Amino acid sequence: MKRSMSLRAFLLVALLMPLATIAQNPDSLIWKKKLNFAVNFNQASFSSNWKAGGVNSIGFNSLFNYKANYKRERASWDNEIDLAFGFVNNSGQGYRKTLDRLYLDTKYGYELSKNWGLFTSLNLLTQFAKGYNYLDDNTSQLISDSFAPAFITSAWGLEYHPLEYFKVRFSPFAPRVTIVRDPTRFTKSVGPEPYGVDSTKTARFEWLAFQMLAEFNKEIAPNVNLKWRYLLYANYETLDLKTIDHRIDLDIVAKVNKYINVSIGGILLYDYDQDLGVQLSQVFSLGFLYNFQNYEEPKKP
Repeated sequence: MKRSMSLRAFLLVALLMPLATIAQNPDSLIWKKKLNFAVNFNQASFSSNWKAGGVNSIGFNSLFNYKANYKRERASWDNEIDLAFGFVNNSGQGYRKTLDRLYLDTKYGYELSKNWGLFTSLNLLTQFAKGYNYLDDNTSQLISDSFAPAFITSAWGLEYHPLEYFKVRFSPFAPRVTIVRDPTRFTKSVGPEPYGVDSTKTARFEWLAFQMLAEFNKEIAPNVNLKWRYLLYANYETLDLKTIDHRIDLDIVAKVNKYINVSIGGILLYDYDQDLGVQLSQVFSLGFLYNFQNYEEPKKP
């Protein structure tokens, strides 16, 4: 247990260290910083096979997104923290969560031309708390936990960025490690190899793989922002159409005024190692929003 806690602490520090140094950099004009923080009332619904755990509900959630991007001449360094957590306490059911995400990403790039560049990146995707599958008799099965699973991916390749609000990363070399703490907890509820990890081990290494990551983030109308992220991951050693992972995160946020917002978001996930079907998650929110940035968005069509 102490060893796994030390591993998680080391990985979090390694990924957060670049972000911590940003505040100490005296050349603040080179850094573009953007913060979004929201606390919302929400309604959520999930497909029956959603592995992160959840329940159709009304409750509260909180969102935190911070970006700090560095650019000087041809070199760039982009960093992002994307956190989300929501919960509900229904009468007769007790505590249940509705939203859970911890995503950290850091990327170094070198511009080759106006629209193309080389890059290397490191990111982590996991969750904060335990996830359960709730059965018809109101009993629960543990199906996930913090760092169970966790996906750490190092990607190397080319980035296409024709517009400020749209970019695509192509990574022909994208090794990934999948971590599952104490995987024997999930052999009955998830399968004999939880999230593709041998139940006698705590990690699975995929050294030869391809990854494509596309991102869009733009104000599509006055006070209405559309953000989506699409991730494709394919292991060369087990390459087959059914074994290619797909994940789409979608969020639409509309500002009512400076501090009130309405948002709707969802996740579509297909991961053969988790479930044979498509997993779906949807959240509607109304609540408080705070944002800050130290630059103006470019005026582009």
